[in-house]
Amino acid sequence: MKLNEQIDALIDRQLRQWPLVRDNYATLERAALRSVSLAHSEVILQHNPERRRSSAARVDAASLAARPCFLCREHQPIEQETVEWGGAYKIQVNPYPIFPLHLTIASLEHTPQRLLPRRIDHMLQLAELLPDWVLFYNGPHCGASAPDHMHFQAGCKGFLPLCDEVLDPALWPDDERIEATGDGFIGMTQRLDRPLFFIRCERRELAGFYLARLQLAMMQASGSGDEPMQNLLCWQDGDYCNVVVFPRRKHRPDCYGEGEGQLLLSPASVDLGGVWACALRRDYDTLTASQLQALYDELCADNATLVRIIDHFYQT
Repeated sequence: MKLNEQIDALIDRQLRQWPLVRDNYATLERAALRSVSLAHSEVILQHNPERRRSSAARVDAASLAARPCFLCREHQPIEQETVEWGGAYKIQVNPYPIFPLHLTIASLEHTPQRLLPRRIDHMLQLAELLPDWVLFYNGPHCGASAPDHMHFQAGCKGFLPLCDEVLDPALWPDDERIEATGDGFIGMTQRLDRPLFFIRCERRELAGFYLARLQLAMMQASGSGDEPMQNLLCWQDGDYCNVVVFPRRKHRPDCYGEGEGQLLLSPASVDLGGVWACALRRDYDTLTASQLQALYDELCADNATLVRIIDHFYQT
């Protein structure tokens, strides 16, 4: 049975046999949604109280050490089933979804959230094998609620506005392309209201080559030997492999919290992809376009950093 068929069967079983999954996905179908237009892109707000556990997660070293890892088999509910892939990952239904269909793809080992080196190819392979899904990766300091356990996630296609917006050919004239071949390109744009790098290639190997170079350039630009602050989206579109990289400068905004004048928002890949899951009804009801733009501006890399990244990319 092909991997996508195994996952379809897994989802069907979990929806039928695991009450938590059945109830949470049924609740998500009734979730309030509203659209907010920024200057050049669309944002969808989703009222999703179950996301409080992620938005409010404590991810400091002491808190991580004190809690059992919820991605390790011995700490998961007995009802949680998995499909193994590549001898290295287990694919499972996320019981606290944002997407109408939402997967977590976790390492079989309890090992830290890190993308390099071999994980890049794993992500690209999975995107190729799962053409109906968008994979995403949250860096250990950029929204991963389990930064101590390596994992990707995946959501059904057609949900994130950015995945369609970024494919507009008008965004990618020659001067927005950092490097190009007959098989694809890597470019950078700020014309979708937040800065992003975009890789679009016919060959998975070329996409991986560009992404590895970009990772190194981002590390050099930050002056750190650690993984750069980042969020990624990855999906297959016909013959093309697509990767969006959002370079970050902050984990959470200054207004983060539950008090008066604060927002319980801990933005990660899905939010940067155009869907903001609001745990609090107050945040869902009151967020404005100007607030969302200010959050993008605060959390994403500034112009000087983008210039340094591109300069270092040319040197790799």
